[in-house]
Amino acid sequence: MPRWEKETESGIAMLAFVRAVECNSFTRAAHDLGVTPSAVSKLVTRLESRLGVRLLQRSTRKLTLTAEGEIYFERVQRIVGEIADLESDVMRFARQPRGRVRMRVGTAFATYAVVPALPDFTSRYPDISLDLVISEYEVDLVEAGIDVAIRVGPLGEANLAARRVGELERVITAAPAYLAQHGVPRKPEDLALHNCLTVTGVPGQSEWPFRGADGLRMIPVRGTITVNNAETLYELALQGLGIIRLSDLIVGPAIRDGRLVPLLVDAHQPEPLPLNAVYTAGRRRPPKLDAVIQFLVEKFAASPWKMTGKPPRAASGPRPSAKRRARRT
Repeated sequence: MPRWEKETESGIAMLAFVRAVECNSFTRAAHDLGVTPSAVSKLVTRLESRLGVRLLQRSTRKLTLTAEGEIYFERVQRIVGEIADLESDVMRFARQPRGRVRMRVGTAFATYAVVPALPDFTSRYPDISLDLVISEYEVDLVEAGIDVAIRVGPLGEANLAARRVGELERVITAAPAYLAQHGVPRKPEDLALHNCLTVTGVPGQSEWPFRGADGLRMIPVRGTITVNNAETLYELALQGLGIIRLSDLIVGPAIRDGRLVPLLVDAHQPEPLPLNAVYTAGRRRPPKLDAVIQFLVEKFAASPWKMTGKPPRAASGPRPSAKRRARRT
């Protein structure tokens, strides 16, 4: 084999080895590289043969680095990363970002933020194709083949890099029809007399937080309907079936056009939550991913769904009767 062919195969084998270790699987590495699992396995085997040492211990469930493999992986991962960075830099200046970006995003953010912004994105970046994975469950980005994920709340994984793209706050709200029929809660304790609809499986839904003279206090709530989906809960509130506490991302438009009315604004603790775009750390972002993240920051960093100005006043209505109080307790 000519020397140039040997060097080319050596470079490909190093890349296959690094991907196999990072993915802990020949199959997932093959998917990442666009080849077959047997091709990845053969490349790593030839690399071991050329070096004269075993780099990986194989089993049906996982790959384990040998002592020699750990030394080799530490050095070669840096080399592969630097080559990828170099190519990204060249591509960044050579042409428009292009390629597929796989993004995991929750239902609410996808529906009320991402989808309305997509016409602008596709017009600006016609050579980028988005693969949206709509899910409420967090996944391992490498294992699931996710380039970037939108996550709400604090971040726990040390192997992830993050870019702040916005902030969410919760709002207590109800439809004017409900308030006209059942009255307006004037203080947090009044919620005990009302039908408070909640999302199941989400911590803190059975108690809502309020600011008081002695600090934060939790007010128990309950109602006739619970549901495991925030968008469905939102629709129930629009139908006048009860009071809800949801993200301003979801209820903001309905508040602005008067279909919902914010309640207990002065006392309620909205619990601001950061909204982050997260991706695997350790490497410079390729141009296509950089373009997606920068677009998200540009569109949502100011949290355009937030309520501004003085909130609409709740219409007066009958106060809940003693009979209703007895029924709710």
